[in-house]
Amino acid sequence: MKRRYWLLLVLVMAAAAVGWAWPRDQFIASNAAADWAPTTANVARGAYLARAGNCVGCHTVRGGAAYAGGRALATPFGTLYGPNLTPDAATGLGAWSADDFWGALHNGRARGGRYLYPAFPFPHYTKTTRADSDALYAYLRSLAPVRRQNVAHAMDFPFNTQLALAGWRLFFFAPGVFAPAVEQGASWNRGAYLVESLGHCSACHSSRNAFGASAAGLAGGMIPVLNWYAPSLHVDAGWRQEELVQLLQTGTTPRATVFGPMAEVVANSLQYLTPQDVNAMAVYLQALPPPGAAALPVAAPDDAAMAAGLRLYEKHCMACHGSDGRGLAPAYPPLAGNRTLTAMQSVNAVRIVLHGGFAPGTAGNVRPYGMPPFAHVLEDEEVAQVVTYVRASWGNQAGTVTAAQVNPYRSVPLE
Repeated sequence: MKRRYWLLLVLVMAAAAVGWAWPRDQFIASNAAADWAPTTANVARGAYLARAGNCVGCHTVRGGAAYAGGRALATPFGTLYGPNLTPDAATGLGAWSADDFWGALHNGRARGGRYLYPAFPFPHYTKTTRADSDALYAYLRSLAPVRRQNVAHAMDFPFNTQLALAGWRLFFFAPGVFAPAVEQGASWNRGAYLVESLGHCSACHSSRNAFGASAAGLAGGMIPVLNWYAPSLHVDAGWRQEELVQLLQTGTTPRATVFGPMAEVVANSLQYLTPQDVNAMAVYLQALPPPGAAALPVAAPDDAAMAAGLRLYEKHCMACHGSDGRGLAPAYPPLAGNRTLTAMQSVNAVRIVLHGGFAPGTAGNVRPYGMPPFAHVLEDEEVAQVVTYVRASWGNQAGTVTAAQVNPYRSVPLE
């Protein structure tokens, strides 16, 4: 870890001078002041866009006033705290102009020019149109001001310096508004815009390099610190568009149920989008190339591991998920053919067995069922055995899970 810090420091010192000498900020003016005026239409549009971006997720502490900030955002480089977005003049956005707000979304700069940390997903928000930025600004200005002092970030050196952020931006960020693909239809372009900008889906559903920058695409990846695996969004053949729409908007289908951080996204954001917008997102995701096959064949678990896993499955799991692993949707998700369950990363299955799984409560899933935790019942070896069994039964083909792979997740934070 220390070696990485000093490597980054050398890189940013070499790059920072270039970065400051080569400003890449873009400015696009509002069409008119009326675009961010506090009209009913602007405020309603901005409220909808805030839902699409799930802004409340990072800018609201549990039990606190909405958008008043304070939520801790742990990263591999230290802890950040979501700032106050209410229009309080002293602690929020009360002194910010519409241009200041645009500069934050599009260029990753706070009022006054300070570089923002990319945990605020400006590398994605940069694709947001100026008109949508202005509507968001109008909405946030309409909120009741909340006097809540922002919590100082606790980042490790050298990541707590503007020099480091300047170097990071030089290598990993360039501003640019979303450009529609002329060869695609309106629905595809709308879906691409939502997924790639406000939805910032690749912030979770892609891998990250040693410096925390997201890879291009939506091929899946581990969510740092939270220790959940966000699966590839390249849709398997056989998924119908209406099934994908249902999963995004309700959190559950006969094929799958969302858990973990994605359950929060569905609960706070996707369930409130219009059917047209969720359908557009599904159109875009289904147009992505099919997911690639595993790089290497997976060796089947040995007979002893499967036998031990079967005994545990029959005792703890079969009553809900069935002897055939088909479950009983939406209450009990299927395990057979479950792509998340059979991913190369077993972490999601391990965490759900240890700590339980909880689907989001939505208008389309009003009384969600939850899976109870088994951390207090099963030892690490037993968790490994039952997860191994379900990952290699009913046509599933995934590798063996070991007790050593289970243990690190007994104490991970649940958020």
